Amino acid sequence: MMSCKLYFRGLVSTYEAEHTARMFFPGAQAVKHWPGRGEDAVAVLQNGVRLVCGVRRAGVCTVRTWRVGAANLQGTGAAEVPAPFTPSEYEICRALFLLLREVTGICPPWGMLTGVRPVRLVRRLGEAGNSAEQVKEILCGKYFVSEGKYRLAAQTAENECGALALNTPRSCSLYIGIPFCPSRCSYCSFVSRTTAESGRLIAPYIARLCEELADIRALMEQLRLRLETIYIGGGTPTAIPPNELRTLMRTVERLFDLSAVREYTVEAGRPDCTTPEKLAIIRQYGATRVSINPQTLSDDVLRAIGRRHTAQDILDCFAEARGQGFHNINMDLIAGLPRDTPEGFAASLSGVVALGPENITVHTLTLKRASNLVIDGAAADYGDAAQMLTSCGRLAEAGYTPYYLYRQKGTLQNLENTGYTKPGFTGLYNIFIMEEIHTILSAGAGGATKLVGADGTIRRIFNYKYPSEYISHFDEVRARKKGVEEFYAEHVDLDPETPCGGKVGELSRAHAGGPGGGM
Repeated sequence: MMSCKLYFRGLVSTYEAEHTARMFFPGAQAVKHWPGRGEDAVAVLQNGVRLVCGVRRAGVCTVRTWRVGAANLQGTGAAEVPAPFTPSEYEICRALFLLLREVTGICPPWGMLTGVRPVRLVRRLGEAGNSAEQVKEILCGKYFVSEGKYRLAAQTAENECGALALNTPRSCSLYIGIPFCPSRCSYCSFVSRTTAESGRLIAPYIARLCEELADIRALMEQLRLRLETIYIGGGTPTAIPPNELRTLMRTVERLFDLSAVREYTVEAGRPDCTTPEKLAIIRQYGATRVSINPQTLSDDVLRAIGRRHTAQDILDCFAEARGQGFHNINMDLIAGLPRDTPEGFAASLSGVVALGPENITVHTLTLKRASNLVIDGAAADYGDAAQMLTSCGRLAEAGYTPYYLYRQKGTLQNLENTGYTKPGFTGLYNIFIMEEIHTILSAGAGGATKLVGADGTIRRIFNYKYPSEYISHFDEVRARKKGVEEFYAEHVDLDPETPCGGKVGELSRAHAGGPGGGM
């Protein structure tokens, strides 16, 4: 209900309560005054003694009252409830969750959890000394997570362990952003420009990008950092002309010791701009993994989201990548796209599984404010995304296991995004960035360098958002990177006696996974 109003009074913080309410009423807006007569509304009032939760829906009011710290928490052990909630937040959100679940009949599969990293919560509960059964009881019993989602999170947490063990205080990864696409998909909210409207910016952008990469290389040498993974994303990196792609990839090969990098990914997501020549360039200059992202294998759905290619083009692009020697390929699908159905999604998944890529990433459609779907107010008959995801059961039958998982605000039915892998091809970069275990140095427009300290401190340094700004304010981009040195001086103790760099060691080779470069 987009018109639902949220009213809070007496709460120290309304953040978690707002997000709990929006599980049931997406788009609900918080207001400072009690909503007018007849408006749908959710209210939470606390005066230190009583907690009152109420909902008015289609003129019908339902109210529940609890004595603070008593009836609402009895038997829940809430005083020992772990993050993401404090005991007070848990008490409020639990009361609100149970009321809204009763009134709406909606049972969110992730229960009360509103955070983006449920797998991290599973891992931390285990690290705190809880048995697997106790972790399950906390998530399913206290947070009302469904057993299916608990099993998915627990399996993912187990499968992440090998990748997490590779991390050291010196580890870092490199993200290189190409903010250009042949056209903009209707669901996309990333900062990107079409090549038709902004093609003149590509050459100067790549020139500046290569300068920033040289600066990053110097920083890595100064701080004696070990480069674990490289990821060239976008936008669509293969949207740029072959000569510019060659310039970029040749620069990366020259600046960084690729023999010591565990994984090197380039997004080659769209077949309408991923040519055999560009795939050859990517292969020639050292990338070990490519991502070819159909999103769907339905021509009707492709047209609905603004893609200018067919499903057959995707199949041809995949075959070309295999023919050129890529042994580690990821493919993305999105559940819940306009005009798709559970049957259509199952057919797309079957088609992708038949190709046998090493990774399959299944996203659930997220309605983001910056996407054309939201900006244009496009009416769309979104299929049952939860029903679509039931098709993912066949991935286990085909030998895939989940290796990383995250959630986003605004995702249909409060669902998740999950990466699946064949044995030996875990996508390391995806785990490293999602679990925030080491620094991600980001180059390019819209880039956000994420610095992770040994003490768990996280700091971000942002580049300018748009290509034109990035080019014209490049001196400022360079100046901001000085914050990396300051952060490491304060939050990371690097032993000056220990060398950094060089070829990959025995541990790295043991996890290299052959020519695919996966784990």
